[in-house]
Amino acid sequence: MLPGKSLTPEFVVGMVRRRFWLLILPLAIAGAVTALYARQLPDMYSADTVILVVPQKIPEAFVRSTVSDNIADRLQTITPTILSRSRLERIIQDYNLYPQERGRLPMEDVVALMRRNVVFPQTKDNSFTIRYTGENPRQVAQVANRLSSLFIDENLADRRNQAEGTDNFLESRLAEAKAKLIEKEKALEAYKREHAGELPSQIGSNLQQVDAAQSRVSDTRSSIDRAQERRLVLEQQLAALQKPGAVDPEALAATSRPPGADAPPSGVQQQLAQAENQVTALEAKGLKAGHPDLDQARRRVRDLRAQVAREAAEAAAGTPSTPTRALSSTELERRRQVSGLQAQIAEIDSQIARMQQDATRFQAVADDAQRRADAMPARESELTELSRDYGILQASYNTLLGKKQDSQIAANLEEQAVGEQFKLLDPAQVPGRPYSPNRMAINTTGAAAGLGLGVLLIAFLEYRDRSFRTDDEVGRVLGLPVLAVIPLMQSDLDLRRSRWRAVVTYVALGGVVIGCAGLFLFAVGH
Repeated sequence: MLPGKSLTPEFVVGMVRRRFWLLILPLAIAGAVTALYARQLPDMYSADTVILVVPQKIPEAFVRSTVSDNIADRLQTITPTILSRSRLERIIQDYNLYPQERGRLPMEDVVALMRRNVVFPQTKDNSFTIRYTGENPRQVAQVANRLSSLFIDENLADRRNQAEGTDNFLESRLAEAKAKLIEKEKALEAYKREHAGELPSQIGSNLQQVDAAQSRVSDTRSSIDRAQERRLVLEQQLAALQKPGAVDPEALAATSRPPGADAPPSGVQQQLAQAENQVTALEAKGLKAGHPDLDQARRRVRDLRAQVAREAAEAAAGTPSTPTRALSSTELERRRQVSGLQAQIAEIDSQIARMQQDATRFQAVADDAQRRADAMPARESELTELSRDYGILQASYNTLLGKKQDSQIAANLEEQAVGEQFKLLDPAQVPGRPYSPNRMAINTTGAAAGLGLGVLLIAFLEYRDRSFRTDDEVGRVLGLPVLAVIPLMQSDLDLRRSRWRAVVTYVALGGVVIGCAGLFLFAVGH
């Protein structure tokens, strides 16, 4: 383009008039080619199925499901399973999909082609949509419904597997916790059995045993002291009776008995009566069986009664136990007293020995109870550690047991299909018209591209054009006045040849444009 030229409307109109065919020809050719291309594209149909997510029928306040993931997460888990090669290959074979592609492509490429024709689920509130596209409208609807049924079945199976997996996991953990709990219970039981009597809960009984045993030891030692005092008195009486030229027994007994004591009896019968009176007096004081004084008095009564019965039997048989017939009554009475005192001393010795054994036994009981009480702090620390571990295991076991019961109920819920599930809300219908290709848009795009190409060609040629077409352009560009204009002079032959060339060119170009228009109408009309 010459410098100084401006794009005025007159210049644009003249440029279009001069290069009209450069504008129309690309438009016609591009429109025809695009229309033919759009015509040979196959019609693509799509079918949609809408699946509703039905919530759990039983309120979660009563039964809480173990499957807690949301719809989007669950669809991301289910979708790869549905779009696996095994599933899609079975659908391709069942509905005879992509027959031409199967004849020239391997099966994995055909499966990949079908994956591209399946639109992933689009979630919306509590529902989602599955879309499938293809060339056969009836097959498209059938495949879409098949995919929706696969999603419903896979969701049920996936929820059941998750519930069963959770239940099995909790069951194994519960078994482990139970085994540990039983092991700890056995260890605790063995510890309590090994240290029976030394446990903190038995401190009260141990202290009571110590007090009771010490009291019994004290009472027993007091009884031993009293018995030794009585034995000393009896030894003094026996020594007095056994001296040569002993005085009258009754006077000796009166002078040697302790202050406040009753006068000793003169015979076995009197001694028996005195012993029975002593038992009655002790019982009147409130002494019970087991008290050393009362037991000693009762044994003396039994011994005297046996002695009386024995003497009575000897008298009845006429065989006195000792040859006292030649003796005086005083000597006979003295010997009887000596024998009775010796018997009492032997009985007291026996009682003292028994009481000493009892005191030793009671002291051993007190020492053992005290030992157990002293060992209580150490046992308390050890038992606290064992009990703490046992409490932790028991709490863990109870928690797992509660979760196991909840998971079992949730598994039954999924097994009976009363949990959250997918329901076919809107099945796919046979589409009445294709959704692709959009031939109108393709044809419009092709025509616009042809028109744009023509405009670019015209602009390029005008940019490269350096010629003057009018005297005004010369004056405006060069700034020089035009003195004369010499017209183009041609012979008649040249004029006829130029006219024929123009006619042939216009006819050829017009034929091309008309042919392209016909092809365009043909492609659009069919």
